[in-house]
This record gives sequence, C-alpha cells and structure tokens, in this order.
Amino acid sequence: MFGMVRPCSHRLGESLRNQWMAHLCGLCLALRGDHGQFARVATNYDGLLISVLTEAQSERVGAAGAWRRQAGPCPLRGMRGASVAQGEGARLAAAVSLVLASAKVRDHVDDRDGLFARRPVAAAARKVAAGWTRAGARTGSDVGFDTAVLVDAVERQAGVEALAGPGTSVLAVTEPTGTATAAAFAHTATLAGRPANAEPLAEVGRLFGRLAHLLDAVEDRDADAASGAWNPLTATGTSLAEARRLADDALHGIRLALRDVDFVDGRLAHLLLAHELGRSVDRAFGTGACATAHAHSGAASTPQQGDGSAPRAPDGPGGSGPYGSRHPYGGGDPYGGGDPYGGGGPGGPGGPGGPGGLGGDPFGKSPKPGKRGLLAGCAVAVGLCCTCKVCCAEEYEGAWSRKKREGCCRNCDGPDCCDCCDCCSCCDCGV
Repeated sequence: MFGMVRPCSHRLGESLRNQWMAHLCGLCLALRGDHGQFARVATNYDGLLISVLTEAQSERVGAAGAWRRQAGPCPLRGMRGASVAQGEGARLAAAVSLVLASAKVRDHVDDRDGLFARRPVAAAARKVAAGWTRAGARTGSDVGFDTAVLVDAVERQAGVEALAGPGTSVLAVTEPTGTATAAAFAHTATLAGRPANAEPLAEVGRLFGRLAHLLDAVEDRDADAASGAWNPLTATGTSLAEARRLADDALHGIRLALRDVDFVDGRLAHLLLAHELGRSVDRAFGTGACATAHAHSGAASTPQQGDGSAPRAPDGPGGSGPYGSRHPYGGGDPYGGGDPYGGGGPGGPGGPGGPGGLGGDPFGKSPKPGKRGLLAGCAVAVGLCCTCKVCCAEEYEGAWSRKKREGCCRNCDGPDCCDCCDCCSCCDCGV
C-alpha cells in the first residue's frame, strides 16, 4: 500500500472511517475482479480518492444498493467481511492505479533499482508493466475514460526531466503529473452526471498531482543525493523553503477549488483533500505531528515555516516517506519499507525471514544482514495488519527493515487527541 493521503482512524470517526475502508477495499477488489489477484499490489491510498469523489457527487435516492456490496473475509481485515464500494468509481480508480503502478515499475527498471538491476527481473517487470498499461486502458474504456492521457504524461516525464536544469521551474517538472491527475479527477464528474463539476475538479487534480510530485521529491531528496539519483529539487536548484511555499500554495488552491464543486455528500472528500492532505505536507517537511504524541514524548516543537529556520527533511523510519521513489504515486516496493503495514511479528530471530529463518530474496540474492527478504517481509506485514500492531502497538519491528517503529495511533486516546476539525469551517476552504 502506498500513497500520501493516509488518515488516522481516530480523526475520521466511525462513520467516515467505514466509508474510507469501503473505498480502499473496493479499489482492491475492483483490481482483483478485472485483472486478477496480482493486480491488487497496485492498490494505493491516493487512487481511492477517485472512488471517493465519484460517490461524493452521486445522488443518494434509490442508489444505495448500487454503491456497496458485501465482501467476504480478508486477511487484511482480520478475516472479517465488510461492505465495500463498487461501480464505475471503483473501476476508474482501478484503471488509474494500474497505469500509474506500471509507470512506477518502469521507473524502477530504468533506474536499475535493487532487484530491477538484474536483467531477468527487469525483463519480467517490463512485461508486467506493459500488461498493466493495457489492462488499465481496457477498464478505463469501459467507464468512458481514455487512459492515453496518463500514458502520454508518463512518456513525457522523461523528456521533461532531461531538459530540466538549474534555473528551470520545478513546476515544469511536475506538469505531466498534474495533467494526468486533472483528467482522472475531472472524469469523476462525468461518471456522477455532474458536468459542471469537471472544471473545478480538474483544478483540484492538477494541484494534487503537483503536490504529490513535490512531496515525493522532498521525501527522496537526501536518499537521491546519496545514491546519485535524479531529483527535481536538486536538478532545478529549488530550495526546501521554496518547495514548501509551492506545496502550501497548491494546498490552498485545492481548498479554494473544492468550494466550487457541487457535492451531494462531500464530508469524506473534504476531510481527505482539505485536511489530511495538509497533514501530508507537514509530515513530508517534518513540521507536524499529533499533539498528544509530543506531550507523551516531551519533544521540543519543530521549527515552523516563517520562524527563520529552513524546513528539515523528514525523519521517518529509515529516512523514507509514504512514497519512496521519484514517481509521485509510489515508494519502492508497494509493500515495502515506510508502508503502513510494515511491522515485526513472526520475522524475529529464528522465525520466517529472521536470522536463521526461512526468509530470503526469492530471486536468489540474500537479504542484507538484519533485514528480511521480500516474501518473508510480506508475510510479516500481513500478520501485523491483521493484529492491528501497526496502528496500536507501543513498538514493533519494520517488516522488511526490522527497524523499531511506533504504532501510528499509540498515543491517541480518542477522536479528539489529534487536531482535527471534523470537516467544519475552521479552515480557509470555507466548507
């Protein structure tokens, strides 16, 4: 699972949390239903926004049965059934997720990252990516969306990056991402039968794509510098302070554009795009955290924008953020480090994937000392998700890195522990 909009369940509340999970599971099952089990690795938090936006604009009268279906038990839900989203919104989200995931895979192959440096793995990955692109196009066509705009944006990205240099606006580098996201967001208005919403939603999508690309660059800045990989901020000479200014401008623009969208029930869409997106910006620049977490840890407050100090790089586990590659919608292996399902569990010493255990690279390469292999890490991640340790544990080991981490909600005592506004008018978006 990857993406930058990752809300804390305590901030959502029971009703919106159930809606959010319905869209997440609906996206996952739409990928499985149309493209097979393996396609589910393309599930991502940002892709479900398309399903959320489609439903938020749809009329409620007589349509409740068409939005949801009952799904069977799933390991990622602790073997519980659930009501999940279905329909054109979920299928559009699946199509977009597949095309973007295929782009991410090709990006890793081109950069020869990790296992992708091996020719047999790279050849297989290219074949999978090509299949996902074709599959996304088929599903997109079924719901009236031409994924060619996404493919064109991916193909143009390499050329844009090749031309970028010192003095080039970083916004020129983020333009293809914004164009692709704008098209996907705008099409939700068509699916919902509200063509007047297409223009403001296109603006929301354009700014969302820009913001995703910027935050990805911020998260990867130090790692790219260490490895010599291309980074838009470094290549264009854009400072972190300027990147933060552009990110804040994009966030403000999204909130303004949301005012012009005619929602039937926009509570979840508003919370994710107007509020959780702001927390993603703070998280990427290392300027925001749960107030209760600070109270428990006694940590000093982080310098905020405008206090004369430059924003610092994110200090998450391993220095990685919620999406760890150059591509704006992904981070390394979709179930890799930095993933919300990362954790410890059965991969300890002597266990699967631990020292002396059964883990290891399925492609024949031994994992680095102290780390788990790909398959063992996946098994551990599933186990931690099923037991809710990722959310509530005081401390757990990363599924792949084995680094110590804290449960994301371990200091939350209830829905008011974090600075949420429950979609009220306390922000400048006026909703």
